[in-house]
Amino acid sequence: MKTNVGTIDKVLRIVVGLVLLSLFFVLEGQARWWSLVGLVPLLTGVFGVCPLYSLLGLSTCPMDRKAAGR
Repeated sequence: MKTNVGTIDKVLRIVVGLVLLSLFFVLEGQARWWSLVGLVPLLTGVFGVCPLYSLLGLSTCPMDRKAAGR
């Protein structure tokens, strides 16, 4: 897959993902399992590919903008 997540976007996704995952150890009961949603931004940040961006034709990667002449 083609990278479509830029550097700032990657950092924000990783931070948000780690914060959400850390809630797993803080929350109790059924609410703690919702913190696993943090895997989504964490993995998209680590791999640099966002499936939703691909579907919508978006990209925050500066290399794509240069290639497209924007």
